[in-house]
Amino acid sequence: MGEHAEATTTALAGARPFGTVLVANRGEIACRILRTLRQLGIRSVAVSSDADDGAPHVALADVAVRIGRSYLDVDAIVAAADATGADAVHPGYGFLSESPALARACERAGIAFVGPSPDVLELMGDKLAAKARVAERGVPVVPGTQAAGLDDDALVQAAADLGFPLLVKPSAGGGGKGMAVASSADELPAALASARRIARGSFGDDTLLLERLVETPRHIEVQVLADAAGAVVHLGERECTLQRRHQKVVEEAPSPLLTPAMRERMGAAACDVARSVAYTGAGTVEFLVPADDPDEFFFIEMNTRLQVEHPVTELVTGLDLVELQLRVAAGEPLPLRQGDVELRGHAIEARVYAESPARGFLPATGTVLAFSHPDGAGLRMDAGVVEGQRVGTEYDPLLAKAVAHGADRAEALRRVDALLAGTVLLGVETNVGFLRALLADDDVRAGRLDTGLIGRFLASADAPRSPGAAGRDRLHLVAAGLFRLVEVEAAAEGLGPWAARDGWRLNAPPRATAIRFVLDGVESVVEVVGASSDARVGVDGVAPVAAALRPGGAAHAWRLDVDGVSEVVHLASDPETGAVWVALGGATVELRTPEARERAATQSGPTGPEVLAHMPGTVVAVAELTNGSARVEAGDTLVVVEAMKMEHPLTAPHAGLARLEVRTGDLVRAGQVVAVVEPEPTPVPAAHPAAGAPPGPHHPQGEP
Repeated sequence: MGEHAEATTTALAGARPFGTVLVANRGEIACRILRTLRQLGIRSVAVSSDADDGAPHVALADVAVRIGRSYLDVDAIVAAADATGADAVHPGYGFLSESPALARACERAGIAFVGPSPDVLELMGDKLAAKARVAERGVPVVPGTQAAGLDDDALVQAAADLGFPLLVKPSAGGGGKGMAVASSADELPAALASARRIARGSFGDDTLLLERLVETPRHIEVQVLADAAGAVVHLGERECTLQRRHQKVVEEAPSPLLTPAMRERMGAAACDVARSVAYTGAGTVEFLVPADDPDEFFFIEMNTRLQVEHPVTELVTGLDLVELQLRVAAGEPLPLRQGDVELRGHAIEARVYAESPARGFLPATGTVLAFSHPDGAGLRMDAGVVEGQRVGTEYDPLLAKAVAHGADRAEALRRVDALLAGTVLLGVETNVGFLRALLADDDVRAGRLDTGLIGRFLASADAPRSPGAAGRDRLHLVAAGLFRLVEVEAAAEGLGPWAARDGWRLNAPPRATAIRFVLDGVESVVEVVGASSDARVGVDGVAPVAAALRPGGAAHAWRLDVDGVSEVVHLASDPETGAVWVALGGATVELRTPEARERAATQSGPTGPEVLAHMPGTVVAVAELTNGSARVEAGDTLVVVEAMKMEHPLTAPHAGLARLEVRTGDLVRAGQVVAVVEPEPTPVPAAHPAAGAPPGPHHPQGEP
């Protein structure tokens, strides 16, 4: 983290609020909380699931407890806190962070819960009840249904009164999970069924509500802090409008939309929301703002926890929100008043996910072969990955958050792009290139934002890549070819000229070595003559150029020279796939051999009998098959997998007899067989019996 980021952890002074704190979370947020605990001199306890044994947050803590299969086990969390002498439990975000059950269990055990009371968690976790409560305080809410427990028929009737388009939302949960848009009455039944299914599976509560869909909205949220004595302040707003599938991608503070007067009105409304429930701790009040009428805003919900995007608020205020949470949870009064809050400069955060933008943002998996990023003034990287770590499908694909602070928005944009460009993560595909392309978009740079911008951006660009990536594929291929040569040279070292891979022959010129790679589905041939430190390299028949690859002085770093131009490249071989990963000039690519590509493409093509999961996720619905199998038609939905907050139907590739290989609730891997559709045997026509002969017993006359 850079200078400004470190400054946020020393903004307050005083005795440490607790002796020992257990962090009931994982990944980047657990690592971030543990850093503040260390700065405050508080003994830290990490918990880990079976899948996370040896994860980075475990290594950062003073004590670690393995709790079994799930971070959602309240009893295991409290037992770990009790066994390690923890005074408090910090839940981070996600998992149990908004769980009344955990808050109550901590209360019974005499352990402080770093968050609001169980009653507040319960109230604000119910979107219908929350809307009713804040509306009583005069805070504007989006028009929609107010009654709880409405069945589909009642919601259809309410929709007719509200008008379309509508947003269908689970009353429980958050983060956009399960939300669906119905643009007309015809689309509503399917939207209701999808939202109920996801809500029931994710939150154990399929209560739904309807809201009028605000066209071209901006999503702006206000950070609030409150103590047990009733003092409430806000720390300004965050713009969270850049979203894909209701999932935030880029956040910034302050919003480029709000004027000082608007900020004051929205901040006052957010404080009223907190006061309406006697809130304590850090919380976020979310609003929708119509892009065509920025003087109007509507309350959506309150997140009763630390937000993923809290670093941008920390960078513009100089405050450590985790420290403030801990002090309030320990019963201390807020150390600041509203007049003390000063917003300085601008901060932008970009979420780095393990996902493949070129394949519809499907979650990606793999082993982290290398991870590094720039440091410097105004730069901050909150990460939860280390080299050697396996990135699987068990948890959210968020790997890190690239955050930058500048004197103004333009400087913050430049710095966050430079941070992303300098980030090297090899072994797992990420959205870094997409983030850089998005941040370079004219509307984004001008601050002309709405929640549909990313959708339009994707529709107008063919698999957006990093700025400057076009035309650099040749350099990636040259680097990969030389790196393969380095590996061969290392393996042959000491074996003499007879082991040379260049076809060394007495008194004869060396022979070129052809190395084949696949990039973006296209096969290329790299021809190398000479040693890796002094070679001539040609790509796809183009005239060869002088090139060299030499160690760059750091792990995975090399110096690539091509025709006299030198630059740093990061390289790593994946022992699992045989691929070479190349990070060069802010763009990262995976280069596979044709053989590896064929193995990955596998056996079942679009007409094969096996139906495969295209991504990791959870099975939320399966077809009803009598006695385990049934005849289906091509295109019939057999299994529905929920991943990345979306439902993905997997259909029959052809007509035939189908059988399922999974059940509702199962977790599936990418490429896992979920169903099999065997073609029905073609009936064999009966032979025509000879004249006067009786029909055979198995082929009665007239049966085909």
